[in-house]
Amino acid sequence: MYAVIETGGQQYKIKQGDTLKIEKIPAEVGNTIKFDKVLLVNTGEQCVVGSPYLKDVSVESEVLMQDRHRKVIVFKYKRRKGYQKKRGHRQHFTKVRILKINS
Repeated sequence: MYAVIETGGQQYKIKQGDTLKIEKIPAEVGNTIKFDKVLLVNTGEQCVVGSPYLKDVSVESEVLMQDRHRKVIVFKYKRRKGYQKKRGHRQHFTKVRILKINS
């Protein structure tokens, strides 16, 4: 059994027991989060697709960690003009473990 959820403007294909990094959600480590924006559920026998979301279907997950990704370097350069800019960016994320798909 798997499902497709939407969170943080992105879609994730998940199943029970998966761990994934999603956009930062304001939650404490150890708390449970319920995702209501479920786009698709496949039980193996049938596949149910929402338009756009399924009603009465949710996914429960546990917050494992709040952290930041590795630094991404952004370097802008124009040749022969003496123009250089170097910047770094670290995106915040929340690591969650999928506990249960309620369908």
